Amino acid sequence: MEIKVDEAIGHIGEVLTERQKKRGVLIHAFQKIQQEYNYLPEDVLRTLSQKLDIPLSDVYSTATFYKQFYFTPRGKKIVRVCTGTACHVRGADKVLNKIKDEFEIEEGETTPDLAMTLETVGCIGCCGLAPVATINEDIVGEIDMKKIDGLIESIKSSI
Repeated sequence: MEIKVDEAIGHIGEVLTERQKKRGVLIHAFQKIQQEYNYLPEDVLRTLSQKLDIPLSDVYSTATFYKQFYFTPRGKKIVRVCTGTACHVRGADKVLNKIKDEFEIEEGETTPDLAMTLETVGCIGCCGLAPVATINEDIVGEIDMKKIDGLIESIKSSI
């Protein structure tokens, strides 16, 4: 993977030291790596550390600061169940438990075949459609016990 430092940081590179330029590329590099692998593999981070001449501990320190970066493989489908107040009151726990039971995983886990990762979020921003879940970027609202089976089938499709 080729990282072009000057291209990534633009005009600000004219006032930064070489070391600052290299550090400035880390977030962009993490995003590209995670886009390719769906997480940040250790061997790739080691290579990045060597290419940028930044200690591996600094690379990890930067990556762990941000919640958006993951260090274990994630599923092809990321399912997020909203557990905010409106969703909680309207049965989000039932939705979450049904998905956990169906796929035999817990919140924060990924299925062994890397098909799906299950997460909870504090709010999706669709309180009027509570309870709500997302499958990757698709929003599914007003999930009741009748609709949950369709949600599960949607998760399983194209896995």
